[in-house]
Amino acid sequence: MSQATTWQEAVIVRIEQRTARMRSYFLRAPLARHVAGQHVDVRLTAPDGYQAQRSYSIASAPGTSDLELTIELAIELLDDGEVSGYFHDVAQVGDTIEVRGPLGGHFIWDAAHTGPLLLVAGGSGVVPLVSIARAWADAGAPGPVLLLHSARQWEGLAFREALAGIGAAHAGFSYVTTITRGHAPDGYARRLDKAMLDEVLAQWGHMPALCYVCGANGFVEAAAQLLVAAGVAPRAVRTERYGG
Repeated sequence: MSQATTWQEAVIVRIEQRTARMRSYFLRAPLARHVAGQHVDVRLTAPDGYQAQRSYSIASAPGTSDLELTIELAIELLDDGEVSGYFHDVAQVGDTIEVRGPLGGHFIWDAAHTGPLLLVAGGSGVVPLVSIARAWADAGAPGPVLLLHSARQWEGLAFREALAGIGAAHAGFSYVTTITRGHAPDGYARRLDKAMLDEVLAQWGHMPALCYVCGANGFVEAAAQLLVAAGVAPRAVRTERYGG
């Protein structure tokens, strides 16, 4: 059995609030070095033996060592989520959970991809794209990147400050936001549509060689169709979908 499919003990070493309903949990675990865009499985076991398991994308950039890595999982609280509920209501620094991974071989990016890169996120779907953006910055910013992030409200744009910081530090990184409810201090204030995508791509000045789209099913389906209609080759569009 490979290390990636073996359950390992992970210790929560830090917790940070990202939005009203999302927190980052930093876990120290003996996992192999991940590739940007991958995820891990998390398993919780109750005293009576009942187990619950979910998959969570890794937000951190790949580490530099395969020993005792600290990875960041950004977990959104779901109304009926027993695992996310545990993290938000029970988990504390010092607690131990079980994880396995890193997992996933399609929705990944490494520095070998130097062409223009477009990242499109719906809500919490930004998490694996944050890992890609961080890995891109750590790799010396090869090629231009545009990250387009849609959320319901301005306060729900998780990692907004971190992503704006990458843009401030690297001229090749563009960060564009849109919200569907409430007031936006900047960016767009409507759903992603053809006119918005055409305008954003025109301002960016590049046709993406590779696109990563992550979010709820409906958002991913609509965004992927818009990208193909804009002239992006279907094979260049990689998607990852969450339920809902």
